[in-house]
Amino acid sequence: MRALRILLIVVVILGGLFVLADRLAVGFAEDEAAGKLQANENLSTAPDVSIKGFPFLTQVASGTLDDVEVGIKDYEATAGAEGERIRIDDLTANMKGVEFSGDYSSATAATATGTASITYAELLKTAKSEPTQVAPGVTASVVGLSDGGNGKIKVAVEATVLGNKLPNPVTVLSSVTTEGDTVKVKADTLPDFGGAAIAESKARAITDFEQKIDGLPGGIRLDQVRAAKSGVEITVQGSNVRLAG
Repeated sequence: MRALRILLIVVVILGGLFVLADRLAVGFAEDEAAGKLQANENLSTAPDVSIKGFPFLTQVASGTLDDVEVGIKDYEATAGAEGERIRIDDLTANMKGVEFSGDYSSATAATATGTASITYAELLKTAKSEPTQVAPGVTASVVGLSDGGNGKIKVAVEATVLGNKLPNPVTVLSSVTTEGDTVKVKADTLPDFGGAAIAESKARAITDFEQKIDGLPGGIRLDQVRAAKSGVEITVQGSNVRLAG
């Protein structure tokens, strides 16, 4: 009985040491991966990297991690061919089947899905915010974007008719969609600029706009987008996503 008790104590101690070693190893790997990803994507701060699953050491032995979550608070994505940038907030990606090198210098996920957001203030930079002539004597510009409810964006347009600025911005509800790597905003109805006759093409030149986003980390890409309270929420996905190397 005494021998059995001693054996159980030894097993518990060894188990505790294994768990401790496993957690120390996963912490080191997370820090290494975060540093590599920061350098690879030229991030101002290190991202959050969380390696899921237990035990970690058996995953290391296989050369593949089951599930890795990466979080980037602020990411400056490229937005078109002219070097423009757009800020992506709270980008979180779940990576599955991550194969890595022994020194963590390279890591590639078989698949990735995630979420992120773009504030209305950031998206507004894409719209025509400079007064533009839409008809003789009528100029208009987008001055604000906000949540329109039910998955719509409320677009506020300021107009001047024959030298007189309308007392309040004209608002329209717009739908937001994705097409490839582009976010598109299109008005459901045309704005009424004080009864002035405006051709649809001229009105839509103001109300409708789009933003290309083609520089997301690791090669992930836009999937879907929807309007929310403080901005548009996007989902992303990808395959053979490169975390480092």
